[in-house]
Amino acid sequence: MAQVQQFEFNPFAENTYIVWDETGECIIFDPGCYHRDEERQLVNFITEHDLKPVRLINTHCHLDHVFGNRFVADTCGLELEIHRGELPVLNSFESVCRGYGIPVNGSQLVPTVFIEDNQRIRFGNTELLALFTPGHSPASLSFYCEKDGFLIAGDVLFLESIGRTDLPGGDTNTLLSSIRTRLFVLPGETIVWPGHGPSTTIRHEMEYNPFL
Repeated sequence: MAQVQQFEFNPFAENTYIVWDETGECIIFDPGCYHRDEERQLVNFITEHDLKPVRLINTHCHLDHVFGNRFVADTCGLELEIHRGELPVLNSFESVCRGYGIPVNGSQLVPTVFIEDNQRIRFGNTELLALFTPGHSPASLSFYCEKDGFLIAGDVLFLESIGRTDLPGGDTNTLLSSIRTRLFVLPGETIVWPGHGPSTTIRHEMEYNPFL
């Protein structure tokens, strides 16, 4: 059975996730660790639970979700995996950091693996389905585990909220369509692990999300 560990990192209160199963293999999603203590927190969890990181994936490439990409890649010997449509966002990392007045913490990692819509992402005994869910960013991906009933949603869907659409490549109608056609078709009991804030469920958002 797959399990999910959430970490809140960096000044943007971003959620980084480790997803692992009984084999010990794990995926690190959206490593937002910016400070040394956040890096240590991530590594300590992996060490204490005897995990083996096998994939590094960004749901999307806004700065708060990619701060720790190079650290994780160098520490764990992993390649970065994203949707190809997120390349312009990733390539703007340094300029966006300067715009926010945030010191650039090393050069950003170049992805070498590209994930497509409906691709099966496998690790250990677990399989995730990549869902193309643009709108918050040009090519956001969400990752659905049917067997264990959860979704790594990035910044697409939050507890009674949705991702902002005023950043480059964002579009409100596209985001709402992504949620309605790709996420709201999932079972209502599906746990949603968002890019910020607490978890929720598909059913709760269908009933109570004021944006939908």
